[in-house]
Amino acid sequence: MATIRRFEDLEIWQEARKLSNEIIKLSKNSELKNDFKLREQIKGSSGSIMDNIAEGFERDGNLEFRQFLSIAKGSAGETRSQLYRLYDSEYIDKETLERIKNDYEALSRKIA
Repeated sequence: MATIRRFEDLEIWQEARKLSNEIIKLSKNSELKNDFKLREQIKGSSGSIMDNIAEGFERDGNLEFRQFLSIAKGSAGETRSQLYRLYDSEYIDKETLERIKNDYEALSRKIA
């Protein structure tokens, strides 16, 4: 197993980045692009996951890292909730909701 020297090496950060990019694509390629508030909220919460993983990694000590992982996990839940709002607003279909929601649930388990 390779030593992790940078937050970019963390699988959970890589996964959070991938999912954040998926949200960015949704915000550009659906009617969500016209819903400024919801678009910015979901982009912010999905980006917060990767940012908190990175910030916690860069802090000194495991206790602070765990605290930031807890915040990242909370942001993953917030993003999942917002996905339901996207679905309810008919910006995404049921299949997209389920696929992305399942990816965020898997990421939450990895963060925990």
